[in-house]
Amino acid sequence: MRLATLAALAGMIALAEPTLALDKVRFGTNWLADPAAGGFFQAAADGTYAKYGLDVTIVPGGPQSNGGLMLLFGKLEFFMGGDMIGNYLSAEAKLPLIAVAAEFQKSPQILMSHPGVGLDKWADLPAAGPDYVGAGAINTFYAWLRIAYGFSDDNIRPYNFNSAPFMKNKMAIQQGYVTAEPYEIEKQGGFKPNVFLLSDYGYDTYSTLIVTRNEIVDKNPDLVQRFVDASAIGWYHYLYGDSSKANELIKTDNPDISDDQIAFSIREMKKYGVVDSGDALRLGIGAMTDTRWKDFFDKMVATGMIAARTEYKRAYTLQFVNKGVGLDLRPK
Repeated sequence: MRLATLAALAGMIALAEPTLALDKVRFGTNWLADPAAGGFFQAAADGTYAKYGLDVTIVPGGPQSNGGLMLLFGKLEFFMGGDMIGNYLSAEAKLPLIAVAAEFQKSPQILMSHPGVGLDKWADLPAAGPDYVGAGAINTFYAWLRIAYGFSDDNIRPYNFNSAPFMKNKMAIQQGYVTAEPYEIEKQGGFKPNVFLLSDYGYDTYSTLIVTRNEIVDKNPDLVQRFVDASAIGWYHYLYGDSSKANELIKTDNPDISDDQIAFSIREMKKYGVVDSGDALRLGIGAMTDTRWKDFFDKMVATGMIAARTEYKRAYTLQFVNKGVGLDLRPK
């Protein structure tokens, strides 16, 4: 009887203990909700962030948003950077921003061509034209294409997220993301374009980087570590597990995206090893190395995009990655 009473009292005390509060974190993506941010939505949807003591609010971006500025001025704790160029530019300007993980080992940036017209190989593309690329590409990857492969500025035509001119001109090429434009071309144009992932031809930037402020790294490294680790696990679950809850969150934030588009995006990310390839295979998703940061820095200096005097090592830290987190979740 006494033992039963003590047990009941112990249970009451346990129930009365306050639940530890989760650390609130605001994470901004650089575009509308889609599978390119799927691992983050997965970690939010399946409880991984909560397991790591985090209450994460995902703030989707869009054409009118500037998540980098929101991060800089304290409106976000973490931001989803596009590629390494933004981090180099931050380092050049000595802004207090730093990359702590790279969720994509390969940039999803591609060039597309029409099949069966003599543009089926990478070596054929410099002879194509016109080249539909966005304004942001001219001084970045297209400048690199000009130096590395002899592409011509004379062929440049503006790409404004409308693929109709490309679909109409069989000798044209167009930029895009491997997770997006090929799906639309096949759906609207009725043909499957040739797809060339720039990362496979030397444009070896990391993409979908987790960026934060230096002060957060200095004052709360445990928070950064937990967010990096939980996000990596979210990506493993999204690619190899049940992604349905994450996809529902994505569709809630972006009602215009279809189930077919989501399925296509996940399939292409896995097919091309966008997330889980290279160093990530042995170091875990989010992996980064000094060698990759130096190599791409040299390429951007050659294009004139980044000043050679830039202290590029200010752009990133390896403190939170390369620990093998989540490797056991990859299918054998």
